[in-house]
Amino acid sequence: MSETASGLDRPRGGKGREAFRTISEVADELDLPQHVLRFWESKFTQVKPLKRGGNRRYYRPDDVTLLKAIKKLLHSDGYTIRGVQKLFKAQGLKATIFEALEMVDDGAVEAAPEAAAEVTEVASDVQAPAADGAQDSAALRDVLDRLKALRARLS
Repeated sequence: MSETASGLDRPRGGKGREAFRTISEVADELDLPQHVLRFWESKFTQVKPLKRGGNRRYYRPDDVTLLKAIKKLLHSDGYTIRGVQKLFKAQGLKATIFEALEMVDDGAVEAAPEAAAEVTEVASDVQAPAADGAQDSAALRDVLDRLKALRARLS
């Protein structure tokens, strides 16, 4: 895989990690038929691809991660659609995704506590804006760059 100037790996198809994906690209990546993704969209309100002209679906990276978790819960862990819906409601979406994908990607899970500590450190560097609303844009850009780097490490 090649790296872009920003340091992000490009998955197959030549798109960056943060690029939106079409339904066919997501279906290929997850090894699922497109109609299954459309069905899951009707069953899981959390799956909300961006729809453009002609009702074409464009999936954000977070949508793809959610679909990976749903696939694992349904196909590998033996949950029913209703069971996954209950998990989302009981544990919360992010916790369920993390728990579902944790068993698949041990490297990311091991890095997660370290990255969480770094996110806390970065967040502590962010100060409330001054009363007059002025913000130090250079400091905010630095914090944003550090958060993007942490997000890339988790991906």
